[in-house]
Amino acid sequence: MAAALATIAPLALTACNRPAQPITDLMTADPDEWPSWGRTGSETHYSPLDEIDTDNVADLKLAWHYDLEPGYTASTPLMAEGKVFITTGHSHIRAFDAETGKLLWEYDGGTRERAKSALQMSWGSKGIAYNKGHVFLVTTDGYVVSLDAETGKEAWKVYDYPDDSPRNSNGAPRVFDGKVIVGFGGADISPARGFVTAYDENTGKKVWRFYTTPGDAVTPANKKAEEVMRKTWPSGWKNEDGTRRGGGGTAWNAFSYDPDLNMLYIGVGNGFPYNRDKRSPGGGDNLFLASVVAVDADTGQYKWHYQVCPGEQWDCTATTDMTLATLKIDGKERKVLMQAPKNGFFYVLDRKTGELLNQPGKIAKVTWADHIDMKTGRPVENPGIRYNGKPGMFEMWPGPTGAHSWMPQAYSPNTGLVYIPVLENGALIGEGQEGGGEITRGMGVTLIPEVDLPGGHRSFLKAWDPVKQAEVWKVELPGSWPGGVMTSAGGLVFEGQIDGKFVARDAKNGKELWSFKTVSPVVGAPITYRMNGKQYVTVITGAGGQGAGMQTIADAPYRTDYRLPRRVLTFTLDGKDTLPPFTYTEPTPPDDPTYKPDPKRSQAGFMVYAGNACLVCHGWNAVGGGAAPDLRYSPVITDADAFKAIVHGALKPNGMPPFPQISDKDLEDLRFYLRTRAQQAPAEKKAAMDKLKAAKASNAKPQDFAGKWNIVIQSPVGPQKAVLDLKVDGNVVTGTAKADQGDVDLTGAFKDGRIKIEGKASMPMPITIAYDLTVKDGELQGENSNGPFGTFPVTGTR
Repeated sequence: MAAALATIAPLALTACNRPAQPITDLMTADPDEWPSWGRTGSETHYSPLDEIDTDNVADLKLAWHYDLEPGYTASTPLMAEGKVFITTGHSHIRAFDAETGKLLWEYDGGTRERAKSALQMSWGSKGIAYNKGHVFLVTTDGYVVSLDAETGKEAWKVYDYPDDSPRNSNGAPRVFDGKVIVGFGGADISPARGFVTAYDENTGKKVWRFYTTPGDAVTPANKKAEEVMRKTWPSGWKNEDGTRRGGGGTAWNAFSYDPDLNMLYIGVGNGFPYNRDKRSPGGGDNLFLASVVAVDADTGQYKWHYQVCPGEQWDCTATTDMTLATLKIDGKERKVLMQAPKNGFFYVLDRKTGELLNQPGKIAKVTWADHIDMKTGRPVENPGIRYNGKPGMFEMWPGPTGAHSWMPQAYSPNTGLVYIPVLENGALIGEGQEGGGEITRGMGVTLIPEVDLPGGHRSFLKAWDPVKQAEVWKVELPGSWPGGVMTSAGGLVFEGQIDGKFVARDAKNGKELWSFKTVSPVVGAPITYRMNGKQYVTVITGAGGQGAGMQTIADAPYRTDYRLPRRVLTFTLDGKDTLPPFTYTEPTPPDDPTYKPDPKRSQAGFMVYAGNACLVCHGWNAVGGGAAPDLRYSPVITDADAFKAIVHGALKPNGMPPFPQISDKDLEDLRFYLRTRAQQAPAEKKAAMDKLKAAKASNAKPQDFAGKWNIVIQSPVGPQKAVLDLKVDGNVVTGTAKADQGDVDLTGAFKDGRIKIEGKASMPMPITIAYDLTVKDGELQGENSNGPFGTFPVTGTR
């Protein structure tokens, strides 16, 4: 039977230990260090280190830890020259001894003192860069800084923004070929023209600037690009008075670099306004919105582009990681760029030409397009997907947080698989009407991103075969917001979870091999490095980065509390450190004896909360996701004077942006809304916990299992297929497992929504083959046990 493949095949194949795809020099450069966001310019989040592997990862223990202050910690650390470098909050940089965790120096980026707007203080930095003895950062308010890696002293500092348009910078800079590459964000609230800038890493002098949408100012780098872009904005981008009507295209997160081709790849974001009729009344693709753009690394001149969402109007971005690798496709080795952007498709492009190399597969539920046309490279949109001029709202998958967000994917040449943190979440969207409840004024769209749709509010780690464009295995994760991913030559995939676990899985089948209770959620991606012959793994704990405060409802049953301890955790095989005991006190709403319900006033307060983007940090419907305090439990909401002082700026030094524009009346309506939400919190918490318990329990019935199932067993050597033919009589289950290697008769029983069945096989020694299965959302799910050879995940469809 197929399960026997999990016994014979490993013995026959693992000894060969041949990589599934070519391992390039770019992937293995500087194996002991992790100096950049994705480790190298290939952005694979892959390490060639293999001391920690599938055989010994169960022995991984804590080597050292460092306690952090409250604040943004959804970031990826670096390691170079024997030091671990991290950024937290608003560009607060620390350097540690990589072996002991001793703090060596600190640097404060100064954002909280300088910031002129809430946008410049929102969230925090996701990463930094290192090269040749210097650490590079971009503060959230736009300063590019080079620090001496030995001392933390400033080597140079320049300002990146050319005007006062709303912007912020929270992505990691990159350093390639002597240049510091930086971008910025803000395309959700402003038509400001997106651009990417390259600075000389030694002096801070600007080398080139590449604009991602058209405009009057044409830099030397943009002459060719302007010719390409302008014809895709047929009605231009200006109002009659000369002000800018349409723009966006910010590139704030994703950059990759190929030194052989001397090309830099830019992942470009969405447009503003979202509604294309308002942004570009004449239609058009509006390049380079939602595109991958290749430019000459020396000059910034345009080489090619590939647009994932022509005429973008759904917050569709291509700002997720772009992974560079060499793949054998149709028998030929091709230098490729791989991306899983927000829109739910997985793309494999020739990185020299931008050619689409195979039919993109869907990594999640996709309703906005049916497929990608291989001749044109364009999506075949489903009818009615464009909301312009249509009444009401319609359901769209993926929603605006995408099927994949900024959290890094990882690629292993050993397995040939890409490991993607996947979101499964839909939204309701429609044309913006006056009074339609836009999250941000001027978007031209009515959007409800946190809507409870069947099958939504879920997240997965998925292993994806980029050549076959097919899912190889998946693991459903807790909550709706997965952590970033790292993989290694030790055959492991590391990822943090929203439930406060840091997990190592077998890269071939997804089986959990080790976990550590971190107390706090883990969102940022881990790294691994080597010091004096010993391999370490480092990760930073703490929630954050949940798509502008969305994706908090499904995470509510888990402890995402802002008060939870945030730490740097470093592990090795002989670690001797321990964490201090932590006792969690469940939050309770403040006493509010004078509160009396008033639905109209609560509604008015909600509009203040939404219209001033309070949800960006404090969560959808004021359900905190860990990025900032959960205001439903704050005593401040019962004190009018304290509330006003904080909203108007009293806590700016702590990272709370001031909102002086909110009037006294609106402040009181906002406070009343939060008091209302506090009254509702206990019942909502209980309902969320009950729902979580129900989801964990199976409600499958005996007859749900009857019939034939095509199953896939995630064995150590990859997916193995078989057919289960099951009969159910009362609670008694019988059947046969059939595969090329033979058949095995199975017997067992149904209990508590699951079936447990087993049978005997002899391949070549007698072993017991067992299944523990349930049915969820029409899919067979569970585990297959192969005697002494292990237990492996199983999925199946009728």
